[in-house]
Amino acid sequence: MTTASATRPSSAPRGTRPDRWSGAVDAARPERVGRVASVVGLGAEVTGIDAAIGDLVTIGDNPGVHAEVVATTADRIRCMPFGRLTGIAAGASARTVRAPLLVPTGLGMLGRVIDALGRPVDGKGPLQADTFVSLDNRAPEAMRRARIDSALGLGVRVLDTLVTVGRGQRLGLFAGSGVGKSSLLSMIARGTEAEVSVIALVGERGREVREFLEDDLGPEGLARSIVVVATSDEPAIMRLRAAFVATRIAESFRETGAHVMLMMDSLTRVAMAQREIGLSVGEPPATRGYPPSTFSLLAQLLERAGTGEIGSITGMYTVLVDGDDHNEPIADAARSILDGHVVMDRRLAVVGHFPSVDVLGSISRLASRVTTPAQRANAVALRSILAAKVAAQDLLDVGAYKPGSNPRVDAAVAHENAINGFLRQNLGESAATAEAWARLDALAALFAHPLPTGGGA
Repeated sequence: MTTASATRPSSAPRGTRPDRWSGAVDAARPERVGRVASVVGLGAEVTGIDAAIGDLVTIGDNPGVHAEVVATTADRIRCMPFGRLTGIAAGASARTVRAPLLVPTGLGMLGRVIDALGRPVDGKGPLQADTFVSLDNRAPEAMRRARIDSALGLGVRVLDTLVTVGRGQRLGLFAGSGVGKSSLLSMIARGTEAEVSVIALVGERGREVREFLEDDLGPEGLARSIVVVATSDEPAIMRLRAAFVATRIAESFRETGAHVMLMMDSLTRVAMAQREIGLSVGEPPATRGYPPSTFSLLAQLLERAGTGEIGSITGMYTVLVDGDDHNEPIADAARSILDGHVVMDRRLAVVGHFPSVDVLGSISRLASRVTTPAQRANAVALRSILAAKVAAQDLLDVGAYKPGSNPRVDAAVAHENAINGFLRQNLGESAATAEAWARLDALAALFAHPLPTGGGA
């Protein structure tokens, strides 16, 4: 089977009497056909069939359009299509799809690119999926989750040392457009110590998908990854579904005890897709037009990552902040759920500082649990040097700073090249974790050298 429309095999052996009876009953059961009552906006209203939230419906004939039920009333259901509704009119037939759509997964999927329905889109032929799993799943129970007690190397010096990530942690990359979020994700995909990477490209421009796969991710990164794509021109339900398909694939690996890196670009576009769906079915707009279901959906999606009883999913979610406003509703909601955030600064990006991570604005809530006291001391030393330079930047810019006034500022000025060399990293470069900490140790040793002092520290 090569598509996500495959059904789970029956648990009863073929040829047994119960199996034959079941097949005969299914064949004899009359098919109930409904009708499209109206097509308005993004979806269609159907009458005459019974279906629950999340059920699948086929609208039209030969072959028709698959749709998902997103709202119900006493006499009709509201469906969001997975494809275009062109040619569908009031009175068109509608049928319930009895077989659930399943998600392909397994090691045979590595290196493949699929859409939100689990179909291959990379032109490499049929999928070699080891198994198919149901899309619906629940987050691990709180008391059954393993504690996060070990660091996960990402191959990016500034993150591994100053925003250290634990295995099973969920981190947000917050930035405006064009600041390098996707490029940073590609660095992590190539350099992470996780066994498997699952990447969801949600709402991306069609032009950028191939560029990301071939230029940013490259053959090395793709070989250890499974990529789920839903471009910006696809229906909202496809963009939303892509996020859950990628999460479900990552969960299937976690269930086998694997340590998985789940990367989603971007969480904001997932929220926008849910906003389109919610508003189209009559939900009231709340904060900045987002209906209440958007915020509950974010929690449901993000809580499914993390540690399980065995295995883990380390989540990296990009958040596209509107107008570089880091307090806009989706950014604020995501920050409250995630276990840390990395802020990317446009001012660093425009001067060619990559990765453009604002160290002082970024934090990992679990760094203290996965680093040693010596490592934390060196990280704090560098942060304090950077903070002192930021505080004195206006004086430095106009030449009014007097050397010796603050030893931390003096250290920042004296060792500026060494600090920038540590914080910067080429896109194609992957830094080993041990090497990153060794370079931070060397920087901390420079700061420890006696420097002229005059004012307070």
